[in-house]
Amino acid sequence: MRWIVLLFFGSTILFVIIYRWCPVYVTPLMVIRCVQQVKHGEKLRLRHHWVPMTEMSEYMPVAVMASEDQRFLQHHGFDFTEIGHAIKEHRQGKRQRGASTISQQTAKNVFLWPGGGWFRKGLEVYFTGLIEIFWSKPRIMEVYLNSIEMGDGIYGAEAVAQLNFGYPASDLTRANCALIAATLPNPLKFSSKDPSSYMLRRQTWILKQMRYVEKIGE
Repeated sequence: MRWIVLLFFGSTILFVIIYRWCPVYVTPLMVIRCVQQVKHGEKLRLRHHWVPMTEMSEYMPVAVMASEDQRFLQHHGFDFTEIGHAIKEHRQGKRQRGASTISQQTAKNVFLWPGGGWFRKGLEVYFTGLIEIFWSKPRIMEVYLNSIEMGDGIYGAEAVAQLNFGYPASDLTRANCALIAATLPNPLKFSSKDPSSYMLRRQTWILKQMRYVEKIGE
């Protein structure tokens, strides 16, 4: 049992340190989606192109922070203010909403699998703590923007930019980035290529919020 525990902590810390510098070319979610496609007799759909954050539009990280985690640069992996709001709304019987930070989503995307349960949530907390210790905020954002699901078989800013807008992520406009960020709550339901009226309203809201979000490095 002692060796199992040592192996777990040693291997997980090693992988986190390796990914501090190495690109993440494949994630558990990508593999799971491909298996699901094969199981259903569908054509494989996997578009993913890793690019450094310096080769993305400067508005891309701002848009996802405005949409998903406006205190990303202030917290240390967990936004206890948002967690408190979510608990309060749950007790009041309002529609349940997530309070996961970009750090938590990155930990889940890179090291874990989708779904619930206390065990998986506990691992998410563990990996979130590790990447906050060993990675910088720009690195967490870079991995997030390269690994996040942004459509059916589409992962990362470069792939979605080329497929849905016809040019690289470096050429995405402020409005493009806000529209991509608007899909993130449910990228299999919402599309940045063919946005609904709801998506356009959400895009407008994100564009307004982007005025109050500082750029990484400022």
